[in-house]
Amino acid sequence: MADNNLRNPCLTMHQPWASLLVHGIKRIEGRSWSAPVRGRLWIHAASKVPDPATIKAMEEFYKEIYAVDGVTDIEFPEHYPVSQLLGCVNVVGCVKCEELVCWEELPKGVRLEGQTDCCWLCEDPQQKLLVPFEMRGYQGVYNLEKRIFASAVRGLRPVQSPLPVKFPLPDPSNPFSLRPGALAPFLGSSMENLVKPPNLNAAIAGARAAATQFSRKEQPARFESSRTKSDGRTVLGGELQSSQTGPYRQKDKALGANAAGTERMVEEAGSLRPNENMTHRRNRVGRLELNQSKNTASSSRIFATAVRDLKPN
Repeated sequence: MADNNLRNPCLTMHQPWASLLVHGIKRIEGRSWSAPVRGRLWIHAASKVPDPATIKAMEEFYKEIYAVDGVTDIEFPEHYPVSQLLGCVNVVGCVKCEELVCWEELPKGVRLEGQTDCCWLCEDPQQKLLVPFEMRGYQGVYNLEKRIFASAVRGLRPVQSPLPVKFPLPDPSNPFSLRPGALAPFLGSSMENLVKPPNLNAAIAGARAAATQFSRKEQPARFESSRTKSDGRTVLGGELQSSQTGPYRQKDKALGANAAGTERMVEEAGSLRPNENMTHRRNRVGRLELNQSKNTASSSRIFATAVRDLKPN
């Protein structure tokens, strides 16, 4: 479903995937969740510098993907900048991986490109910024700041994909008609006829290995629905929350060492002790939370006093 609060949606991605998408080489953006937008989606590169092995693995993957359709001349980006707004793509739909691979109307390479549960379909026109903008990114799909958008939209330049592709909509009057499950009734069992060359299998394995470095080692985080934050920024599907349940999740670690220690005590106190009823547990946790509040207030008073006493050298 569309989110009306997203006027200039932006997505932060790791490199080299971000630049490959903006340069029109990458046509399928893989996610575990369905695309919440259609049309222009701004692409921002995250702060992690890609290592040469990751770049090589992904470039080899796309060489093999395009070779399936007879395309051998691919101009890869010269640089993979980080912490910068790179450009935008045109998102026209989102389908399941099993739907994409059976979609006979598409080039074979496109059908094999999707490697994740939800495949965001990006087609021309991709556009890149002549001069990328340095900015901070966020998780999920979020609104691009107005001042950045106003400057960025004037600096866009068209990009030509090595093999342009069009994804036909089931219902041209409905931009959201190309969604997960929409193609299932119309697809046959053509996956069996889609043979992968040996070199492509090796490239796919290398691409998957490159992507695993960004897998979260902790428990999977959950996505919250869209909401507007206090600074006016809208986040959709997006700000990762702790997978822990219950009212005693770990809060902001910036409270200081004492407050953080009390926070852990509160968290540990969240479960019933042997021979303890709910009333006793609430009283015990309440006392710990009171101590945490005192620690936080004390830290604030110390900070305020220190600021007042500052003098120039």
